[in-house]
Amino acid sequence: MESSIVVVGTDSTMVSDALRTAIEGALGERDPSLALQDYTVKDVANSSGESVVARVLEALNTPAFLVDRRVVVVRDAQLMVADEVAALLSWMVDPAPATVLVIGVVGAKSNKLVKAGASVIDVNVGSRSQDRIAFVVAKLEERRVTVDKTTAQKIAEQVGDDIARVDSLARILQSIYGSAPLTFAHVAPYLGGAGDVPEWDLTDAIDAGDATLAIKVARRMLDSKGRAALQIVNMLQRHYLRMVRLEGSGVRNEDEAATLLGINRYPAAKALRGAQRLGASRLAASVHMITNADVDLKGGVSYGGKDLDTDLDVTELTVIEVLVARLSKLTQSARRR
Repeated sequence: MESSIVVVGTDSTMVSDALRTAIEGALGERDPSLALQDYTVKDVANSSGESVVARVLEALNTPAFLVDRRVVVVRDAQLMVADEVAALLSWMVDPAPATVLVIGVVGAKSNKLVKAGASVIDVNVGSRSQDRIAFVVAKLEERRVTVDKTTAQKIAEQVGDDIARVDSLARILQSIYGSAPLTFAHVAPYLGGAGDVPEWDLTDAIDAGDATLAIKVARRMLDSKGRAALQIVNMLQRHYLRMVRLEGSGVRNEDEAATLLGINRYPAAKALRGAQRLGASRLAASVHMITNADVDLKGGVSYGGKDLDTDLDVTELTVIEVLVARLSKLTQSARRR
């Protein structure tokens, strides 16, 4: 067993879930009341203003009593100040025997504690659908839940961007079915509603000129309650205004685009390709469509209120579906030039 295990990720729920698993692995069959000491940085700081490090170091340097291993947990370690981090790093360089330090960091992998960990568990999930499916498969296997590839894919599609739900789903399924082979019909009652999807699922569909997929993704966003219609409009406005800034700017490559827009190279490259493909007249038409949709959603039109079957606002749904379809068709026409 490594002397230090660091769990890192940008989603606090996923970090907490992975910490639970890491702690269980470090403890094994040992009695937690004897072997485990668990600290949360923000709880100590909020209650008394006292630094948690003094308590943590005392626990780390106290020999295990009545057990052969002591497990010390530090949650929300990203909240530690520089002096506290330095003290913990010093212990990690020269750890006490028979002691395991488990650290949870909600944030970036550039954190010094993450870099110093003897073992690092990264719980971030990539944005591609394949990444989400792979995460679902791994999480279910971790709990010895048996599903086929099609079921794993359907689970990933249903949870969407709300991937943190998978851990609790795996625990529920394991407690009910054990390792018995499951179909989607077994899983569906415990899966919950559709989760949100990342914004680039929509912008990529529009940029590809795929109106059918764009409408499907936009409806998913509204159905999941992850984004209101006006938020989708604002997101599309931001996407197209990036292209507008690049059009006619003289920018020649993705590095120059990234500098001008103040964003990373990958989205900058997408914006540059979009600007080059659409050109000034189509970009102007796109911005005009988005502006009209914004006005429509703020009372300019009305196609009805809430649908009793879907609970979606008919006006919002209609405006958004028409908008993304028109933007997709505009891209499609540009691709045929």
